Amino acid sequence: MDTQEILLQFKNGQMSLEEAEGYLKRQPFEEMGYAKLDSHRKLRSGFAEVIFCSRKADAHLLEIFRRLYEEEGEVLGTRASQHQYELLKKEFPQVQYDEISHIIKIEKEGKKRIGKIAVCTAGTADIPVAEEAAQTAEFFGSNVDRIYDVGVSGIHRLMSRLDVIQSTNCVVAVAGMEGALASVIGGLVSNPVLAVPTSVGYGANMNGLSALLTMINSCANGIAVLNIDNGYGAGYMATQINRLAERDGNHSFGEETEHE
Repeated sequence: MDTQEILLQFKNGQMSLEEAEGYLKRQPFEEMGYAKLDSHRKLRSGFAEVIFCSRKADAHLLEIFRRLYEEEGEVLGTRASQHQYELLKKEFPQVQYDEISHIIKIEKEGKKRIGKIAVCTAGTADIPVAEEAAQTAEFFGSNVDRIYDVGVSGIHRLMSRLDVIQSTNCVVAVAGMEGALASVIGGLVSNPVLAVPTSVGYGANMNGLSALLTMINSCANGIAVLNIDNGYGAGYMATQINRLAERDGNHSFGEETEHE
């Protein structure tokens, strides 16, 4: 619950003064022994804490998921396995799991989304990372257009969707192999491009290092580069950019805009 929600509930008589004061006085993290939940993260940044599920012990994941859900009424986890989904589903039948992105979540119904982000991939093998970015951005309240398989080996495919890409507040370009997609898009749009190298490619791709170096050394302007396979980071950053663009456009956060 963020500060605005607390104040609105107090103003509307849904929360007593003592309860509101308790929320605001609460220490900025919850001690769990094996973890310290950052309960004030949403107050500071506008985004609640997200669970990185990979390598977490079952008992730890279950309790962290439960605490965040109780606190926020929704929860997002990344890099989750099928086993972890089955574990959580026993206690949370409403939990949703996507086998492509490995996103696991419980999301509030009727969530309003603002603005528009384009998530583009060079090839279909890059879609898992792109979906991690797209679903993260959607969870945090952004509209997303998916434009997949538009790599430079058939650049006419990209050009056929250029009007959509140019109309967005931010573009996420996800590519493996040589990672050239971000440079091409960067030379065609006026808004920020977040480049995400993937570990897709043959031996000299070096698990994404060649794509990373290409993107870092791009001669196109307005490109920022994320870590290899870091779709979550791209979705988060894209949402921040989208929020700023919508705020400057006189839209309030969370206000729904028309999206075709």
